[in-house]
Amino acid sequence: MGVDGMVLPEEEHPVKAFGWAARDPSGILSPFNFSRRETGEEDVKVKVLYCGICHSDLHNIKDERGTAKYPMVPGHEMTGEVIEVGSKVRNFKVGDKAAVGVIIGSCGSPDSCHYCAKDLENYCSKRMLTYNSMYYDGAWNYGGYSDIIVVNEHFVYQIPANLPLDATAPLLCAGITTYSPLRYFELDKPGLSIGVVGLGGLGHMAVKFAKAFGAKVTVISRSLSKKKEAIERLGADLFIISSDADQMKAAVDTFDGIIDTVSALHPVMPLINLLKPDGKLVLLGSKTIESPVAIGERKVVGTSVIGSVKETQEMLDFCAKHDIISDIELVPMDYVNTAMERLEKGDVQYRFVIDVGNSLKTA
Repeated sequence: MGVDGMVLPEEEHPVKAFGWAARDPSGILSPFNFSRRETGEEDVKVKVLYCGICHSDLHNIKDERGTAKYPMVPGHEMTGEVIEVGSKVRNFKVGDKAAVGVIIGSCGSPDSCHYCAKDLENYCSKRMLTYNSMYYDGAWNYGGYSDIIVVNEHFVYQIPANLPLDATAPLLCAGITTYSPLRYFELDKPGLSIGVVGLGGLGHMAVKFAKAFGAKVTVISRSLSKKKEAIERLGADLFIISSDADQMKAAVDTFDGIIDTVSALHPVMPLINLLKPDGKLVLLGSKTIESPVAIGERKVVGTSVIGSVKETQEMLDFCAKHDIISDIELVPMDYVNTAMERLEKGDVQYRFVIDVGNSLKTA
């Protein structure tokens, strides 16, 4: 027991666990002992081998959204190995490779939940996030910057054999967050002209998916320094500097769809102007619209949040078929604070992944 009879994280459940946690809004992460629940009859216990560092991890550990509860173990892009399964688990066995993403629960009621009835758990009002949220048993959830995690089988994904575990980890967030809107908004047809705004963790995945769908892809960015990378490394067809008025004017009415991955506030009317009639602009950033949107031609502005369980498994299988992985920089666990500093500066191409299995040392 802790101070005033409070149950300590390492005493809350019977299974000892270890990871790195932030203790306050400084966001500094350090070794942390806690506990996981026992493996229930429908649960899968996964030994975490790799975990991606998402920009939302940075937002959360610094409490930039005002919802942080400390200590916080971040991480929702996990790949690893199944080390225990419950008696009713049917799709996994010990030794299987497995992945865990952003959500680990939903109400699951097709009779009362419009979203769960349509296999859209990611929009369920009772969806359970992998970390910084309370589980149904009243215990706090801790994420993937840790050695093990226990998850209901429904929210565990099978990893195709030809996908490497390290570069697959970011697909669980950056991958599905871009794959889902491309599919839902029907921007997955060969021959379409697709724009991708921003060339970070999400943007580089949007380019890869759009190209795999057979689209003509244009990267729209403020930074000319990313042009060579976009075209020569990622296979984009064209590159537009968003601050260049002439380039933007020349692209008016040319795009069937635009995937906007920028999380900072920025005007969207210039992007809407680039759309063809009936074109679609999809906003993925948490802070996007800086100025009012004028009513004009028939064009669609939509939003999207990660993806469902069904979509995520479909996305992983699609990646295996088309040899799509995330471009990563693999780092040890004790580098995580430096990685966060670099991420804040945009100094990564394109996703940090923590080598949890080889570098997480028990305190």
